[in-house]
Formats: sequence, structure tokens, C-alpha cells
Amino acid sequence: MTQKTSAETIAMHYIPVRHAWLDRHHEDILEPDLPIIDPHHHLWDREGNRYLLDDILADTNSGHNVVATVFVQCRAFHRAGGDKAMQPIGETEFATGVAAMSESGAYGPTRVCEGIVSFADMTLGRDVERVLDAHIAAAGGRFRGIRHIVAWCEDPVLMNPNYAPPQHQLDDETFREGIRQLGRQDLTFDAWLYHPQIDDLTAAARACPDTSIVLDHVGGPLGAASYAGRHQEVFPDWAAAIKQLANCPNVHVKLGGLGMRINGFRHEDEATPPTSELLAETWKPYFDTCIEAFGPSRCMFESNFPVDKGSYSYQVYWNACKRYAAGFSSSEKDDLFAGTAARFYRLSHAA
Repeated sequence: MTQKTSAETIAMHYIPVRHAWLDRHHEDILEPDLPIIDPHHHLWDREGNRYLLDDILADTNSGHNVVATVFVQCRAFHRAGGDKAMQPIGETEFATGVAAMSESGAYGPTRVCEGIVSFADMTLGRDVERVLDAHIAAAGGRFRGIRHIVAWCEDPVLMNPNYAPPQHQLDDETFREGIRQLGRQDLTFDAWLYHPQIDDLTAAARACPDTSIVLDHVGGPLGAASYAGRHQEVFPDWAAAIKQLANCPNVHVKLGGLGMRINGFRHEDEATPPTSELLAETWKPYFDTCIEAFGPSRCMFESNFPVDKGSYSYQVYWNACKRYAAGFSSSEKDDLFAGTAARFYRLSHAA
């Protein structure tokens, strides 16, 4: 891959957060008392891209009633040396420290990192047990599962340069044995992939029925690079795959993660950030399809911050979800905003 292509690829996955641009649009908070568990965010300290406890608290304290969060792996603070398989334990140790700070109450009522999802190499198969044991030991009761990114595309621009999974990795029997080991230890698997791979996840979920799996970011419908301008073409293929996946009772889905450049909605290119009305309208076909297929009890809204913060603010994201869900019953809203996440990740701080 050339340097030019690499830069283009990095830009495809990480939209810079422009605070001055985000400040061009503010909204009053809708339903400010509605309890929310944010089941998908990251924390990191990268050059020119910092998002740590004070940063997420600035977002969670911006008006919505966020009672707890789940940290999801992002290569943050892996150990620098030692056994390569054990290096990701550093990320769990880091997130556990953040969780302890939050749980002290000194930083407000939100329990940040109440659940922790880290990385372990599923290609270790059943031998991944020792890595999982180490994560559990490091997490102080907060470790909930693994995300091993399998997002693959024939278009190199859409491949995240930080991950290089082979095509059809979910079909690999050793990889599947790693997923099964998660189930044996009452742990979950977060699946991040692109929409052409959803059928692979369906097959893997059927082969690993005792492991609870959640599909991240509504299954990554692509709309950029070689998929640019093809939303109407992609949507029916994506929707058909979602409906098949929903037949697997061990699978849930996260509703969000559509603020990335790979999705091709290009809100980040506008002079002002999108309104919650526009986001709710844009996302409605995707959310409708997922909820009709899985039901609210297997769906959960997610922020995917700070990745999606390049396209809209935390206030506006949750307002968009509330606008979308305005016609749902109280119990359905409880599931979508907190209950499903609390059950899936076994969080004590349930709404």
C-alpha cells in the first residue's frame, strides 16, 4: 500500500473532531431524565486525538442521563513487551483504572467503563482461555467480552490500516473455537465487520450457539470509496442479511456507528453539523429494519464515540435516538436505551 493510499485509508476511518464546527449547532436535551447506558465507546491518547475520562465525562454530562458505559477495545495501552498474546491485558488494566476513578463518585454519577470489552486473539482457538482468564483477573469484576475485528473489503481504501483480517475469517474453525471459548466462560463477542460479511457472522453464530454475540454499528453498511453513491443498491442486500442474522437467538445488534466516513452520509462535509431531526430521518430505515428483525429486547443504541464525534455531538446523537424512538412504548424505550445493554453485558448499574 502506498503512503498516499495509507493516508487516504486512515482518513476514511477517523474523521477529525472539530470542536469549533460542533459548536455551530446546539440543541435542548429531549427527555433529559430517560436513563441511558452507552454500550459502545472508546478511550485513547493518540497524537492529536485524545479521548480520556475527562473527555467522555464532558460528553456524558452534557445533558442526557447517562448512567453507565461500556468500554470497547481500540488498541489503547497494550503492554509494550512480553508474550504477544498477553499484551492486550494492558488495555483492560487501563480501562479498569478509569472505571475505578469513575466508581469513586468523585467525577459524577455516570459509571464509565462499568463493562469492559477488550481484545484477545480468537485464532488461538481454545488456547485463548489463558488470555481470557488474565483479562478477568485484571478487570475487578468488569470484564464482559472480546472484540476481534474482522472487517474486510476488496477495496483497500476501506480496510482499516490498524487491522488486517483475512477474508472470511469467521469461517475459520479455529477462530470459531475461540468464540466458543467465550461462551464457556460466560463472555460475549462483539462483531465488527462490513455488510457483505453479515452472512459469515450468521454462519458463525449458528456454529457457536452458546456464545452471546452483538453486531456492532448495524453491520457496517458501506457507502464510501467504491461504494460511494450506492446506498439504494446496498440497502436491500444489507437488510436481507440482517433479517437472516436475526434468526440466530444468540445475536443482538447495536444501533449506531453510522457517523463514520465509510458509511458515506458525509455529514462532516457540511458547513454546520447535522440536526437530530436529520439524523433520525437518515437512520430510520436502518433502525427500523434492525428493530423489526431483532425486536427492541435485542437492540441497543450506541454512541461509538469518539469515532462518530467527527460527524455530530453527543447531545445531538442521543436526541436523534430519542426522536426516532418517540413512538415506541415505555418498555421498548427502556430496552433500546438501557435495558438490552444491561442484560447483554450483565451490568449491575441497570436503569
